[in-house]
Amino acid sequence: MSDIRSGTGRLRTLQGGDGPRRKSTDDLSALGDALTSNPDEATSLRHVFEEPRSIEETRIPQSFIADLALKTLYFSGTLLAGQIAQMTRLHFSGVVEPILRALKTQQLVEVIGGSSLNSASYQYSITNKGGERARELIARNRYIGPCPVSLRHYVEAVEIQAKRRVLVREAEVRKAMKGLILAEDIFQRIGPAVNSNESIFVYGPPGNGKTSIAKAIGLDLLPGNIMIPHAIYEDGQIIKVYDPESHRPINTIEEQLAEVDTLDKRWVRSYPPIVITGGELTLSDLDLAWSDTNRYYEAPLQLKANGGVLVIDDFGRQRMEPTDLLNRWIVPLEEKIDYLTFHTGKKFPIPFKTLLVFSTNLEPRSLVDEAFLRRISHKLRVDDPSKEQFFDIFLSSCKVYGVEFNRDAFNYLMKKHYTDINRPLRACHPRDLLKQMASFATYRGDPMVMTKELIDLAATSYFEFLD
Repeated sequence: MSDIRSGTGRLRTLQGGDGPRRKSTDDLSALGDALTSNPDEATSLRHVFEEPRSIEETRIPQSFIADLALKTLYFSGTLLAGQIAQMTRLHFSGVVEPILRALKTQQLVEVIGGSSLNSASYQYSITNKGGERARELIARNRYIGPCPVSLRHYVEAVEIQAKRRVLVREAEVRKAMKGLILAEDIFQRIGPAVNSNESIFVYGPPGNGKTSIAKAIGLDLLPGNIMIPHAIYEDGQIIKVYDPESHRPINTIEEQLAEVDTLDKRWVRSYPPIVITGGELTLSDLDLAWSDTNRYYEAPLQLKANGGVLVIDDFGRQRMEPTDLLNRWIVPLEEKIDYLTFHTGKKFPIPFKTLLVFSTNLEPRSLVDEAFLRRISHKLRVDDPSKEQFFDIFLSSCKVYGVEFNRDAFNYLMKKHYTDINRPLRACHPRDLLKQMASFATYRGDPMVMTKELIDLAATSYFEFLD
């Protein structure tokens, strides 16, 4: 594998398996233009994500592709040849058709119907011999679905996509955070923190939007059009990467399966991933997860987050010492490389191109020492809102929840439930109190208007046990 510290190595010019390879089509040109404005990078991106038109171009062993096709057919019963190509996301005439011919020659599959004028319409069924072979394969690995990309191919893709990051500006930060009412210094510090692409420590009292800031960074400030593979192949092992909970595809399934373009359909064009984990995080979640049942690996959180943002929420409340968790990130943060290990003992590097965000309402100095705090270059303290900001948040929340604002009732709320008892203001309180008011008003059949009575009902219910 090429050294991932120095880039992607040489990107070869692809040649088709069914005649001369056509030049990049409008689809590939559009992809290159969408991913970068640099012409040289756009050309390299098109090469990396151009559909393989031969078995060799897949960079995956022919035996693995044959096994994948056989398992696919075994689980489905009978399939058209074209359906097998769609399910494996491989080019039919250049890759799947020769694989099926070889399986037929070995008497592992047979053709039971179809038009002689269109080989994609041939209906294939598995033979008894093929069934025995498939069961042996399934005992070793139950993976079926899109054909994986090689680890080297993945490294090339991540490295070249990371080079085209664009810097965010103040106007873009303000637009991304438009739903949040924050102190001015926070707006000034978010942009440089994102542009550093290193790590961010967001801290401060609970309920003031720390997680919302992290989500807004991933949703609106990181560049889109990240290509994510369904799975990675390395040394006979499979790592499942694509996760609908973490990845948001830009294209529809129909577009991904279309035969009209030259994009490699083993990749999913997505928005930057946003992976959020909290107190449930364990160190094992950052390692490859082996399934004894399926006999393949699930990618760890940081691998799924490549090209996007990984948020460690509620930092300090995990079932481990904070130093143990932070020590896990020393090499990735400094070298931009992480190391994963198969259960066979083989260790291999992967790029770490993730914006890592730690979010906590605990005092950072109580969690980690000064040496590690130096490694986290950007710290954002999100304090309680001022009275003016709290008022603005309340007005905005009234519109969201359809509750008519009443200034006298608001002043009553501030005096009785905040000033008189010295309760701190939290940015989440307007939203939560108004939800309570709306629930009580609906139940009682009252108008959706702020009243002192509704405020007392909501505050009594909401603040119980919180002080």
